[in-house]
Amino acid sequence: MQSSVYKPLPAVQRLPKGTPNVLVIMLDDVGPALPETHGGDIRTPTLTRVSKSGISYNRFHNAAMCSPTRAALLTGRNHHRVGFGQIAELANDWDGYTGRLPPTTATGAKVLGYYGYKTAAFGKWHNTPAEETTQQGPFDLWPTGRLVGFDYFYGFLAGESSQWEPAVVENTVRLPAPRREGYHFTVDMTDKAITWMRQQQAVDPGSPFFMYWAPGASHGPHHIFKEWADKYKGRFDDGWDAMRERIFARQKALGWIPKDTQLTPRPATLTAWKDIPEDEKPFQRRLMEVFAGMTEHADTQAGRLIDELERLGIRENTLVFYIWGDNGSSAEGQNGTISELLAQNGIPTQIKDHIRALNELGGLDVLGSNKVDNMYHAGWAWAGSTPFQATKLVASHFGGTRTPMAVSWPKVIKPDAVTRTQFHHVNDIVPTIYDVAGIQAPKLVDGVTQDPLDGVSMRYTFADASAPARKKTQYFEIMGSRGIYQDGWMASVFGPRVPWVPGLPKSIATWSPDQDTWELYDLRTDFSQAVDVAAKNPRKVQELTQAFGVQAKENRVDPVGGGLWSVLHPQYAPSNPATEFSYTQDVVGIPEFAGPKVGARSSLVTMEVELKPDSAGVLYALGAFSGGLSLWVDKGRLSYEYNLFEIQRTRIDAQGALPTGKVKIEVESRVAQGQRAGPMDVVIRANGQEIAKGRVPVTAPLTFTANDAFDVGMDSYSPVSQAYFDRAPFKFNGRIGLVTIRYL
Repeated sequence: MQSSVYKPLPAVQRLPKGTPNVLVIMLDDVGPALPETHGGDIRTPTLTRVSKSGISYNRFHNAAMCSPTRAALLTGRNHHRVGFGQIAELANDWDGYTGRLPPTTATGAKVLGYYGYKTAAFGKWHNTPAEETTQQGPFDLWPTGRLVGFDYFYGFLAGESSQWEPAVVENTVRLPAPRREGYHFTVDMTDKAITWMRQQQAVDPGSPFFMYWAPGASHGPHHIFKEWADKYKGRFDDGWDAMRERIFARQKALGWIPKDTQLTPRPATLTAWKDIPEDEKPFQRRLMEVFAGMTEHADTQAGRLIDELERLGIRENTLVFYIWGDNGSSAEGQNGTISELLAQNGIPTQIKDHIRALNELGGLDVLGSNKVDNMYHAGWAWAGSTPFQATKLVASHFGGTRTPMAVSWPKVIKPDAVTRTQFHHVNDIVPTIYDVAGIQAPKLVDGVTQDPLDGVSMRYTFADASAPARKKTQYFEIMGSRGIYQDGWMASVFGPRVPWVPGLPKSIATWSPDQDTWELYDLRTDFSQAVDVAAKNPRKVQELTQAFGVQAKENRVDPVGGGLWSVLHPQYAPSNPATEFSYTQDVVGIPEFAGPKVGARSSLVTMEVELKPDSAGVLYALGAFSGGLSLWVDKGRLSYEYNLFEIQRTRIDAQGALPTGKVKIEVESRVAQGQRAGPMDVVIRANGQEIAKGRVPVTAPLTFTANDAFDVGMDSYSPVSQAYFDRAPFKFNGRIGLVTIRYL
């Protein structure tokens, strides 16, 4: 009998030796003006170091918000084209807003992997559907999933996370909460990245690698060791107006901005520093000190990566992109906050409420700790956007989209102090990597025809700071805020929302993009978008608005403002579609967006619990110390707490001792209909007998947290209640049978 001949599949197409490694460093929400390298108020030793060993860009743009920017960076395409016209947690069914990377837009990691690159991602991953982040998947759109393509991942699957008690994922495994003295996630992820580099070089030193390193810093919550914040004591005492003037003067002195740049005025809706009450200023100053300390700390951790490249002898042939922020500085802290998801839930508060709650926890020194999810005043974000008008969440003006970038590749790029002023966008990173690696963007990946790249390579600028710009057109849009750049002109519409104003504007219900008035800026003479010349150039306005319409159609932007849908209708935001849930005691760590919405929807929780005189522990919990709800037993008493972002804690305690033996516990919650963030009535029963009831005055309509969980029998990450904070995870010491939850 003739033997068959085994014919293996073709080997991976390996690139030749000498192909450069690629390291992309991207910080979060830090703003275009802050690095000391470019005239800011925060020390950035690593960004300075990379700048001095390479080149810098001061006209590098992004997509005005986290998920959209990252999707554009990873794929080389516009954010709506890849389904990220809105963040994953606020996705909807319109094509440009699904929050799902399509197979027609393969990531750079996947493509580079086919050419022999080893690939890894560390830190924040904000591009997996929020309801698919459980440990049961599906895993297609996880970083190591088949549609994304990284070999290794270590980080968190959310837009933000506690840096002290993160829900960390390694590849597809959700890890227990880190509970050890001195832990900080940015240090942890850097340790993992260094270990991965060492292993890659030891096992396969001939292969290039692609690393994407994106810490949670300095997105809220601003979490950092006290000593890092203390380094900045007194640096910001004169407030954000003076800070902005100071930064502007240094930017001009350094030549970072043109000499004729105008400093745009403070918006009328943003409070002047002089109008902040004196008794509130210490709180506002400390918020900024904490932000500054967290930012420098993250930059220092990035420095450890550069140190390791040098230690391994591969620094010369590693192309480093250091992107100072995935969008402009964030005004989501609004008036300053100890629990920043208040803003995303549209719940207005007063600063006195924050200070009162903070004082109950220990005062100003608590800021930055695991007892608060603090975020600075929007005034600091505005100063961090000097000299521009706006902040993150504004796509029309460059304070929301322009960030500095430094690029270093010692083998090829000669250090050059002349900043690059060519207009470029985050979707240009992948085309640049392909150009440097000597590969073409594939037309077919895994049998799927690919959409064309929207980005262009920036390599032409590496050796020539004055080279004519090759990026001719780029549109921007997020939640109705929009703009289009074309050949030195920018047409802009601010949009229906002002990020730093709490709550939703009353006019948003009747807003239509067709009624918006477009502004026009001549960027050739107006670096900061200070002078609207629309009235003098009606034809140019018409030309650019028509160009935006073409871009909107081609990139699935329509309907303009589609990203507002889940903001206005949180009941339609991504969630587990089930209306009934069944859990057992070993079910823990269910990400909030995939779990039951017992804090926002009318529901009945029924539990079979075996109780003894010494029973203690959490029966179920949702969320974190910064916001959540919990039911627990302690010293024979049953207690329920609804923690509205630390500003308002509603505690409902059962009267008298609980029965022992097998007990049926029911928690019935009824949310007032037709009211956003309306009250909720809670009734608790044991064996059919009412043992407690109360009213929660205000509820969280969207979410308590971005990265915490629903648990049965414990409170797995950050503990919801002060009552058992020091005993976390306060695991129940008895048996819990079936837990059923159904919406009413």
